[in-house]
Amino acid sequence: MSYVPVLALLNPTLEGLEKIVVFLVMISVVILLHEAGHFIVARRAGVRVNDFALGFGPTLVKWTSPRSGTNYRINLLPIGGYCAMQGEDNKTSEAEQQRHFLEAHVPESDNFQAKSTWQRLAIILAGPISNFVLAFVILFVAAVGFGIASDKMSARVGPLSDGWPAKQAGLQVGDTILGIDGVAYHDGDAIVKKIHASAGIPLKFTILHQGIERTLTITPRADKSPDGKTIGRIGYIPIAEPRRVGPVEAVGLAWSNLWFVLRANATGLASLVVHPSWNNVQGPIGMERAASAFQDLGWGLYLQLAAQISVALGILNLLPIPALDGGRAMFIVFEMIRGRPVDPEREALVHFTGFAFLMVLIVLVAYHDITNIISGKGVF
Repeated sequence: MSYVPVLALLNPTLEGLEKIVVFLVMISVVILLHEAGHFIVARRAGVRVNDFALGFGPTLVKWTSPRSGTNYRINLLPIGGYCAMQGEDNKTSEAEQQRHFLEAHVPESDNFQAKSTWQRLAIILAGPISNFVLAFVILFVAAVGFGIASDKMSARVGPLSDGWPAKQAGLQVGDTILGIDGVAYHDGDAIVKKIHASAGIPLKFTILHQGIERTLTITPRADKSPDGKTIGRIGYIPIAEPRRVGPVEAVGLAWSNLWFVLRANATGLASLVVHPSWNNVQGPIGMERAASAFQDLGWGLYLQLAAQISVALGILNLLPIPALDGGRAMFIVFEMIRGRPVDPEREALVHFTGFAFLMVLIVLVAYHDITNIISGKGVF
C-alpha cells in the first residue's frame, strides 16, 4: 500500500494548490448562484433577506443595503454561501420561527412564513432551477469559447488506463506528444496509427510536460482490435481536436447537452438506488480529484465538468430528503393538499433527522474518497 498520494495532499505542489483554488472558486460559484436563485425569487415575493453571503465562518467584509436592509457578506471560508431569509434565518429553530409567526398579533408581511404556499414553493425551487440555468450558460460559453470535440484526434494525452505501458512509463494527462523515434508528429490519428503498428517494439516518445520536453521509452503491448487483428496499445485516449462553433449553433448544442446531462444524472441516481455501490459515489474530495484531472484536459472540458456538477447539485437538492430543498418543498406540497401547515415541531424533527443523516453520509463518502486516494485508484 502506497501513502505517497496522502503525503502529496499534505504537501501539495504549487500547481496542485492552483488546481484546488480553481476548484474551490468553481464550486463556490455553483453554490452561490444556487443561493442567488432563492434570493432573487424571495425578494420578488417581498420576503426580507437578512443575509446573503459568500463563504462561511467569520465575516471579512460586510455591506448593508440601505434600501433592503440585506447584509451582503464575504466570509473567511470561500466555499459556497447562504441566503438567510426573515423567518428562516437559522438564529432559532425552524419550529420556533414558525411558532413565533403563527402566534404573532401583527404578522410580519416580509416574513417567509407569511407568504402563500405557491410563493414559498417558488422560493424553495428557485435554487435548484438556477443550477440548471447556470449549467446551460456554462455549456454555451464552453461551446463558443473553446469549441466542441471533432472527429479528429490531437497530439494531447487524455485519460490513461491503470496497468498499461503509458501510465507505467510516466506519461500524464495533459502531456503533448511531439515526436516518436525522432520523427515529429502533429496529428493524433497518425500517432495512434504508429502505436498500433509497433506492438512489442520500444518507442522513444518526445513529450511536452508543463512546458518542459522530456523523453519516455514506451513499448506498446500487443492487443486484439475489434476486427481481430493484432495491434499495439499503450493505454491512453487522445484528446479530440476542438471545432469552433457560432453562437446560434452553440445555443442548440448547450440545450441538447443540458438534457443529456440531466438524463445521465437522473439515470445514474436511479441506478444507484436500485444497485447501491460506493464505486459510483464521490464527495467533495473525489470531485476535486476529478476537477484537477479535467484541468489537464483543457478549459473546455473543465467547464463541461462544472456544468455537470451544477446539474448534479440541482438534482440532489430536488430529492425529497429532509433538510434539502426537495424535503422542504415536500412539506409545502403536503400543506397544499391538507389545507393547513404540518405541525412545526414535527417538521423540525424530520429536518433535524435528515440533516443528521446527511452529515453521516458526508463523512462516509469522504472516507470512501480518501481510501481511493490511499489505494492509488485513478479518477478515470
